This record gives sequence, structure tokens and C-alpha cells, in this order.
Amino acid sequence: MRLVAVDGPSGSGKSTYAARLAGELGAPVVPTDHFATWTDPVAWWPRLLHGVLEPLWRGEPGRYRRMDWSEGWPRLGEWVTVPVAGALVVEGVSAARRAIAPRLDEAVWVELPDPAERLARAVARDGEASRAHLERWQAFERGWFAVDGARERATRVVTVA
Repeated sequence: MRLVAVDGPSGSGKSTYAARLAGELGAPVVPTDHFATWTDPVAWWPRLLHGVLEPLWRGEPGRYRRMDWSEGWPRLGEWVTVPVAGALVVEGVSAARRAIAPRLDEAVWVELPDPAERLARAVARDGEASRAHLERWQAFERGWFAVDGARERATRVVTVA
């Protein structure tokens, strides 16, 4: 299975890029938003690894419970089955993290240089009630990216204008 990660800051256009790429590859997309929460932005990784990636590497479907954000705050929601396919796209903040880098066939970094524009796009997507959470999230991800170095490891950098 070809494993592609699409990473980058919130509001940069990762989801749009990943959907297009997945369509070209005939691959399912697993968004990190199905795992992350405001209070757990990255420590959820074992759920993705054990529930999705390891079964797929064995040739078995993956399965996980996605976060349900329908009430404005995350809670465990429905089960999602990820079919065995020739490729998988994992999309979202921390998708190309150092822990998975050796197993990635491609790491795509999507960026929009203006942080104010990224925040405006994220608020437009998630609603004004999420603004304070998104501001904290963007502060967190700046630190995460500085330590993790996903952009530096990227095999492709896409700058959204």
C-alpha cells in the first residue's frame, strides 16, 4: 500500500488538496480531524496506527471511531471502515509526523503563508464560535511544526495563493 501524508497548518487547504490527490490515486482519505480534539491535538496517533495503518499493512481493512464535531465539541462518533486499497491518504495537522516518516511514500506539505488568512479560512469553515479554539490551535501547531520538522522532510511543498 502506498502511504501519502498531506500535512501543514490549519486553514492552508490540505483537505482540498488531499481530496483531489486521493481522487487521482483512487485512494481513501483518513483525516486527522477524525482523531484530534482541541485538548488532544497529536497524542491520539496510536489509534490511527493500531486501528488503521497496521491492519492495512497486513492487507486487512482498518477501522476507527471518528470524532463527532456536530455539537461544536468533539465526542466519539460513528465507526469508520477504511478499505484495503493500493494507496491511502492521511490528511491533516501532524499527518507527516516524524514517527511515520520512514513508512511514508510521499509527504506533501500544504501551506498558505499568511497566518491571518489561514485563521480567517478556518473560522469560515468551522464557525465564529471556534475562533478562540482555532487561535490556540494555531499557536500549538507553530510549536509542533518547529519541533517535528514535517515541512523539512516533505517530498513536495504546495503553496496556496
